[in-house]
Amino acid sequence: MISLSIADGIAEVVLGAPHKLNSLDEQALADLAQAYDDAADAASRGEVRALLLRGEGRAFCAGRDIAGVTPETDDAQAYLGGLVQPLLKKMSAFPAPTFAAAQGACLGVGLGLLLATDVVYVAENAKFGSPFAKLGATLDSGGHWYFTERLGMHRTLDLIYTAELMSGADAVAQGLFSRAMPAAELLDNTRAIVASVATGATGAFNASKELVAHIRDQRLGLWEAMEEENAEQARLCKSEDYAEGFRAFQEKRSPVFKG
Repeated sequence: MISLSIADGIAEVVLGAPHKLNSLDEQALADLAQAYDDAADAASRGEVRALLLRGEGRAFCAGRDIAGVTPETDDAQAYLGGLVQPLLKKMSAFPAPTFAAAQGACLGVGLGLLLATDVVYVAENAKFGSPFAKLGATLDSGGHWYFTERLGMHRTLDLIYTAELMSGADAVAQGLFSRAMPAAELLDNTRAIVASVATGATGAFNASKELVAHIRDQRLGLWEAMEEENAEQARLCKSEDYAEGFRAFQEKRSPVFKG
């Protein structure tokens, strides 16, 4: 179900079970974690400088595959705490910029995969929310935190209580994700952006990625964040990419980054 391809500095991870809307069982989660490990190993060798996550078919990921789950014996803690959360942490820490292209249903664990990705582009017809009221379950995979952070308490509980879904266009308008595009253009546009980023200064991008995570998780104030920026800039100014960027600017040419 999970595939990984690497070409031209880009790792592309694909959820490939469109017949079940790319829903994820335990084995699929393990395979997805392995794909990210393999891509990270390639990144450590300089072979990967950006990653794209996408799903085949009409949905990105409809969440957990519950077709074979028996409620009386289900161990939700083992699935979520033992498998999903470690995977999302691994995805969030990937050592290069990560992107996702999301269409159709993006629910439950599928939403979590997006929350663990640096930049998310969505189809205008994508669907987000909390449909779990009909299952006697609740939003998971970081959904409560993310929705409350971006939408506020009232809108979050409105979505949970009513099980209504918002479109990709509405999700972007309300600040959940970066850009919404027509579904037919989503993958080509995303691939073009990822290809451009893969030629950029990966070390500088990773510095910004860590800074943004610190600001989010440690609730840094302006001056604390500025101090971290200063330290990162001082570190970067000793790198080959920094020197190349300045030389290229002074020589009026495009830079060739290696880091």
